[in-house]
Amino acid sequence: MEEPIVVGLDIGTSKICTLVARVENGTNLRILGVGIEPSQGIRRGTVSDMASAAQSIARSIEKAERTSGYEINSALVSLAGSHVTSMNSRGVVGISGRVIDQDDVYRALDSAQAVAVPHDREIIHVIQRGFTIDGQNGIRKPIGMHGFRMEVEAHIITASATAVENLRQCVSQAGIQVSQFVLNPLAAGEMVLSDSERAMGVAVVDLGGGTTNLAIYIDGDVWYTNVLNVGSSHVTSDIAQGLRLPVEVAEEVKLHHGYAVLEEIPEDESFNIVSFGSEQSRKVSRRELTDIIEARVEEIFMLVHKEIKRSGYDGMLPAGLVLTGGGSLLPGIRKLATRVTGLPARIGKPEKMVGLTDQISSPAFATSVGLLQWAILMSESNQLASEHSGKTKKQLDIKAEKIKSWFGKLLP
Repeated sequence: MEEPIVVGLDIGTSKICTLVARVENGTNLRILGVGIEPSQGIRRGTVSDMASAAQSIARSIEKAERTSGYEINSALVSLAGSHVTSMNSRGVVGISGRVIDQDDVYRALDSAQAVAVPHDREIIHVIQRGFTIDGQNGIRKPIGMHGFRMEVEAHIITASATAVENLRQCVSQAGIQVSQFVLNPLAAGEMVLSDSERAMGVAVVDLGGGTTNLAIYIDGDVWYTNVLNVGSSHVTSDIAQGLRLPVEVAEEVKLHHGYAVLEEIPEDESFNIVSFGSEQSRKVSRRELTDIIEARVEEIFMLVHKEIKRSGYDGMLPAGLVLTGGGSLLPGIRKLATRVTGLPARIGKPEKMVGLTDQISSPAFATSVGLLQWAILMSESNQLASEHSGKTKKQLDIKAEKIKSWFGKLLP
């Protein structure tokens, strides 16, 4: 039997990344195609210019098709933005004393999502957090057990229906269909977290260009999610304003000279830059640059800490923070995160993949690769549709109805 193919489309504020991979031996990813394109028309996770966004997405897809040899018809697509919100809910179903089967689990999850969701919101994920059968709680896998009454506790993630539809239309205009939207930190979490971290209690902090995405895992499952409307592009903007630089130059300065902790920078360190309206370079203290960066990054982690406390799970995260996304590449950021939040922190990056991995081994691509891992984990038997036609290209199509039938942790 031919090994299945999966496709992930990560649409961010700073970049768009399309990945094509073959699933080998049921769980291993072999990267076949990579398409990375600067993002246009996307601001803080939402579409700001439909035509520009669609063109950027199309160019990314085309690059991935060219390197992989596959024609892409659909993909799992990342989702972010401050319009994303979450809530907790419970669903109850009667069993009548028989053996619980998968349909009962579906019914319970359907019951949990039968909440009053406004017409302008769309449910993206319904995440099971645990089951209770006839008063016995803490059950993770109820299938095969006997009971009369089953309850499920679920975490429901919704998004602006308008924002989701605009993104869906952009992808459609680029020539492919959305199989499923996946919230950024959930995709990243599948790639960068260990099973022990999920079980102990951990928070994924995905530091994107326009947003910072948070997901809290406890007892192996997602218990809380949120999206903060600030990201690493705000650091770049602060540098541009503070040092009077074009944004493009400010980004280069951040990448080459940036650091997150002021106290670790010597007084005499400096570098040369060219300001607006000048042809001559001037010397800038690296401490001045770091002072600008530290202020904004400290604010980001103060917001993260506030959100963790607001969740009520701040005392349940012994595994601390796992930082990922392009913003986590800033030197010194791990130390600053711990100083602000009081939690241990490490950097999470994509691993356990082979093939064309040189470009995507950075934390900046954790969500991109995580989308591929998500597809594997959500499949009941890894039977993703893989159809072939044409003489020179294989035609790939992950069918939406099969995605909808996947059951593992989520029911979209």
